[in-house]
Amino acid sequence: MSPLILASGSKVRATLLANAGLDFAVRDSGVDEDAIKRVFRGPADENGTDALALELATAKALAVSNEEPDALVIGADQILSCDETRFDKPRDMGEARANLVRFRGRTHILHSGIVLAKSGAVLWSFSDRAHLTMRDFSADFLDWYLDTLGEKVRSSVGCYQLEGPGIQLFEKIEGDYFTILGLPLLPLLTELRRQGAARP
Repeated sequence: MSPLILASGSKVRATLLANAGLDFAVRDSGVDEDAIKRVFRGPADENGTDALALELATAKALAVSNEEPDALVIGADQILSCDETRFDKPRDMGEARANLVRFRGRTHILHSGIVLAKSGAVLWSFSDRAHLTMRDFSADFLDWYLDTLGEKVRSSVGCYQLEGPGIQLFEKIEGDYFTILGLPLLPLLTELRRQGAARP
């Protein structure tokens, strides 16, 4: 059985794989995501953002696969879009507040891409979307939320974790929970079993 490597520094993704009972190593890909985003020429629509998430996931998987050719490498990435505008993690608390105001009362999309690579080649790829609608929360709630979480809101692109107070931001969520967390786990496990990297 080939060793399994997660090409990501994401603690959430590592926790998901560990909780699923997989034996794997973690290796940060070192990929310059901003450089890839700058040269990406796909459209700003949903399909284009899916493609960008997959391109980033592919770059991560191949960067590690080229260094570890005998391993099966998982690359993953997630992008948030709202009204065909793509968002990155907020640089400071002011940007976090501005982003949440932008998302308030609107539906945004989390685009998750995942890739498996071996010997410097892509074996499998998958993308999925989740649609999340924030309620029209009050200014007082926003103040409370930012004061309660502090700098933690900057750890995710949408400024929330659903398993915490962030769930209070929402009125409707459509999509797979694992896709929301940035790792579509069920299709990944299916492919890992097909590759002999998980118990059948």
